[in-house]
Amino acid sequence: MIITTSDQVEGKVITKTIGLVKGSTIRARHLGRDIIAGLRGVVGGEITEYTKMMAEAREQAIQRMVEDAEKQGANAVVGMRFTTSMIMSNAAEVLAYGTGVLVDSKAQALILLLVSIAAAR
Repeated sequence: MIITTSDQVEGKVITKTIGLVKGSTIRARHLGRDIIAGLRGVVGGEITEYTKMMAEAREQAIQRMVEDAEKQGANAVVGMRFTTSMIMSNAAEVLAYGTGVLVDSKAQALILLLVSIAAAR
């Protein structure tokens, strides 16, 4: 599965737009992590426990987006983005979304175009 934040894939042609594909996960803070994070917050620096938790949430959201794209028949996702929202005081949703598309190599797309033009004659 090709995933890109741009609206096109270099060296490929979008032959069909499938539509919106998405995947999300909701993560809640963990008491053990909160205690360690609180201590780190006092002395300053990166709160690695939360960094790791959010990285895992993003990866899971991407995986679920890929599953949605494959289920809808896409072989690539363009315009991929993340968004987050607070669900409650101790939980947040991470949403990965984009446009599911079918892509083909430029040469293959040209051959298909020429075949369809010849068939129309």
